[in-house]
Parts: sequence; C-alpha cells; structure tokens
Amino acid sequence: MADYNKVGLFTLQGDRFLMCRKNNTTSKLILPGGCIEAGESARECLQREIHEELGNVAVCNLEYIGHYADFAAVDDPAITKTLEMQLFRGDLSGNPTASSEIVELVWFGPDSDRSQLTPIMINHILPDLLKRGLLDWNH
Repeated sequence: MADYNKVGLFTLQGDRFLMCRKNNTTSKLILPGGCIEAGESARECLQREIHEELGNVAVCNLEYIGHYADFAAVDDPAITKTLEMQLFRGDLSGNPTASSEIVELVWFGPDSDRSQLTPIMINHILPDLLKRGLLDWNH
C-alpha cells in the first residue's frame, strides 16, 4: 500500500495542462487533486479537491485515464514516500483561481521546464499521455 493514495485531474487548454505548486508540500509542480478521504470515491474526492484548490469552478466530462505509481515528490532527500494516483481527464467550467493552499497555477506546455515536474509525472503520466495521444506535442 502506498503512503499517499491520490486522485489527479488532467485538464487541457490548447496544448497545455494545468499544474499547481502547493504550500508546505513540495516545490515541484503537481496535478490538481489530492488524497482520498475515508468513505469517499475517487470522483467525489476530485470534485472536493478541485473546489478547495481552484475556487468556484466545476469539473465536468470526467473520464478515467489510468492508475500510476512512483515515489512521491518530497523536498527532503532523506524522506522516501510512495504515491499511487488515479488520474482523470476533465474540463473546468469557470476560471481556476489559486486558493490559499496553492502558491501558483501553471499551464504547462511543450516548452515548459520538465525538471519542475514530480517523478510520477516525468516517469509515468507524461509519457503515457503522449503515447496514447491524449496530449499532442508533436506539432
């Protein structure tokens, strides 16, 4: 069992997808979403987390993409934690605004600095999205 069981949202604007930098977790960019609470489904968790993180927006057209696992992004190299993520693709209705738990929202594109991404994004999610054509950076 992983140390963190999370749900993430992959949402596109053109050829860019939304990432965020949170307070008090890691300096890396992470997908919007969060940890599943007891008795909560993955979809319920995602709706709750998006409202908490991105303000008065709704998530619609949710579609399950896949399950991914890797080491969690932590800034202290002495700490090793594992992460499992259920990833959904969805559209946002409304304009996302960073809540108090979010330092920065970033629309990440083909020209963005990939070293800012977490291990799960670099090693698994991004390659899978590109391979499956869910993200097209070949133009």
